[in-house]
Amino acid sequence: MIDASFLQELQRFNLIVNKRVTSKYTGERKSIGSGSGTIFKEHRIYTPGDNFRAIDWKVYARTDDLYVKMFEEERNLNVHILIDTSGSMAFNEKFDYAAKLGLGFAFLALKNNEKIHFSTFAKDIATFKGSKGQRQILTMMDHLNKIKPAGVSEIFDSVRAYKKGIHSRSFIVIISDFLTDIDKIIASLKLLGKGHTVRIVQVLDIEEKDMPLEGDFTLLDAESDGKLRTYISKRTQQTYVKRLNQHVNEIRSACNELGFQFFQFTTEKPVFDTFFELVNS
Repeated sequence: MIDASFLQELQRFNLIVNKRVTSKYTGERKSIGSGSGTIFKEHRIYTPGDNFRAIDWKVYARTDDLYVKMFEEERNLNVHILIDTSGSMAFNEKFDYAAKLGLGFAFLALKNNEKIHFSTFAKDIATFKGSKGQRQILTMMDHLNKIKPAGVSEIFDSVRAYKKGIHSRSFIVIISDFLTDIDKIIASLKLLGKGHTVRIVQVLDIEEKDMPLEGDFTLLDAESDGKLRTYISKRTQQTYVKRLNQHVNEIRSACNELGFQFFQFTTEKPVFDTFFELVNS
């Protein structure tokens, strides 16, 4: 459950993280062109086809060479935030943790006057539509608090459907435990393609990462409700951790290949420490 105190903490944290996020966004928001613009960048030698009105005649008077002025134009960045709401996210504090991270990104984007697109996914993609401006954060918080993670994660179908609405270069954050079929995960990442700034954030509970269990247990599949009675030995623990690490490494490798940033956090880490690491990367 996210309460008003979290938003108050975000406000206090804003002086630090807002500066960090702004500096990270700047490169994505600028487009460079000749002629009029908002920020002068540099001179470039005139070539046929350049805007004749962009010639700097003062430079020509000094050098007898034609140069055009290059400017940077600030453009609003489209920020896309997707949060997994499948059944496995209901384990302990995973969904609340993921929701806080997503809400934090939305808060900072709005503070920077960026356009945000906030969605959740499990079997299908669901796009949040709320009020505009800073009030949007409050309605978004209420929306997240009403969600009860359930069902299977169809990440490939969700990303495929969502991608149809991405029409420009964007900043994309996907927050999930990514405990689903590795082929579907990698295929969904490839769907996003290159050209965007993408951060893939894996949120796990410490018990999922280290599996500190031993003895007889009945395991419940949170997404299918299937049950399995089993004995967990030291060898079982080691095999589980090995396979999980292999799964994570495949996701990380795919992200590296695509130029995405991959992060893994456990919910025992203070959420603002995690958030600071994300916006400072």
